[in-house]
Amino acid sequence: MLNDIVIPLTQWYRQNKRSLPWRDRHNAYYTWVSEIMLQQTRVEAVKPYFQRFIEELPDVEALAECPEEKLLKLWEGLGYYNRVRNMQLAAQTVMQEYLGVLPASYEALLSLKGIGSYTAGAIASIAYNIPVPAVDGNVLRVITRITENDGDILKQSVKHKIEEQLKEIMPEESPGDFNQALMELGAVVCVPNGEANCEICPVSFACKAMRHGTIDHFPVKTQKKDRKLEDRTILVIQDGEKTAIRRRPSRGLLAGLYEFPNVSGHLSKEETLEMIREMNLDPLYIEPLPDAKHIFSHIEWRMTAYRVRVSSLEDNNRANLLFVSRKQSDRQYAIPSAFSAYTRYIE
Repeated sequence: MLNDIVIPLTQWYRQNKRSLPWRDRHNAYYTWVSEIMLQQTRVEAVKPYFQRFIEELPDVEALAECPEEKLLKLWEGLGYYNRVRNMQLAAQTVMQEYLGVLPASYEALLSLKGIGSYTAGAIASIAYNIPVPAVDGNVLRVITRITENDGDILKQSVKHKIEEQLKEIMPEESPGDFNQALMELGAVVCVPNGEANCEICPVSFACKAMRHGTIDHFPVKTQKKDRKLEDRTILVIQDGEKTAIRRRPSRGLLAGLYEFPNVSGHLSKEETLEMIREMNLDPLYIEPLPDAKHIFSHIEWRMTAYRVRVSSLEDNNRANLLFVSRKQSDRQYAIPSAFSAYTRYIE
């Protein structure tokens, strides 16, 4: 059954694929960067990030040598900052062991920091024409629907079985096109939540779920645990035209990034003013800002916030805060999207 989808799906892809800045380049570096960016992020959202990243860091060597603050700033807005840190570590390994060229070997790619089976398969097949599968969420959805596989796709054993099935039908010619065809089908036709566009699917003839009316039953996923709810108070502290930020610890959530000062719990105005004074700052004015929330994979922040004007102080009396202008913030300091509801208040 799966063998029958290879030719029609590949032909459909070649005729209908979207124009994307990293496609049809046969550039392993471009494929790598785009695939890491596309994890957890929509294609349209990734395009400008990819263009900016490639302009600043056009090859493995540039990525390996990039200062951390610049690297994090280029990644700002994509989230999951450990991914770009791992990319840099992998790039440094490639410089040391592979003369700056990503290896044309699935196994060697898999050994690099931050590259798993999907990314290794994508690079190997798309850039180097190596017939190995690249199984992401879109591919899992397509294959489980075609085969009516009711295994839990969050289990590694189920993903491994689907990888093995695809290995058996992987075309020797243009395996990259076939892998991208599966991804593309899942992105624009065989979409989630039972809303698949079966009437335009090039492989509907082979799909058991469509034939039996069970599209919305697949893929099967275990229910995620409820996120931990965490209340926080965000402080937009301003001295003239500059706003206070600070660097987060080098380990843990949002490690090494910049943030507005914040504390656990929802503080009242009076509690906030008292805390400002404890920071050796002299508050002149306080106003509440709109509440906001940010969802991480395992935590949900529920944020209340205040903008506080403080009187000018000597630089050595600013409670380890860094006061920056909008221009400095935009160019230099990576503030994660968790605080995006409040970055507009940086003057």
